[in-house]
Amino acid sequence: MQLNLGKLCNQACHHCHVGAGPKRTEIMSRHNARRILELLEHSTAVSAVDITGGAPEMCPSFRELVPAIRTLERRVLVRCNLTIIYESGMQWLPDFYRKNNVELICSLPCYTAENVDAQRGSGVFEKSIDALRLLNSLGYGNEPGLALDLVYNPGGATLPPPQG
Repeated sequence: MQLNLGKLCNQACHHCHVGAGPKRTEIMSRHNARRILELLEHSTAVSAVDITGGAPEMCPSFRELVPAIRTLERRVLVRCNLTIIYESGMQWLPDFYRKNNVELICSLPCYTAENVDAQRGSGVFEKSIDALRLLNSLGYGNEPGLALDLVYNPGGATLPPPQG
């Protein structure tokens, strides 16, 4: 199951297919979040919940949804833009991810600072690398159950180069 918690995001990326950004107000209501949990309680067909947004962590229901989904013994994957953990009031996220065995799918538009900063703003590449180092120090990418995958987001209608 993939849940899109809304279009509110700390970044305004040129390549964003949903047009998310800091000025967007669309977020999943608490009522709908509770309905999702009810559905999961009564479903055996869903083994994993892939949470996306904007920055899904900015939705107030996110902090309740993740542990509730884990209690239901489902895998939780979060599509994270990495820099969200440096936003004011979001410093709890790295430990929260680890505590809840959240698998992270982290967006990094390119492997060069020039391209990332052109797409996402000055300094975003360095913040993203710092976030990866912090997550690695907590075991992400190194310990079982703490998966961290990077997603390359090229600008325009092009495919990324080979993974190697």
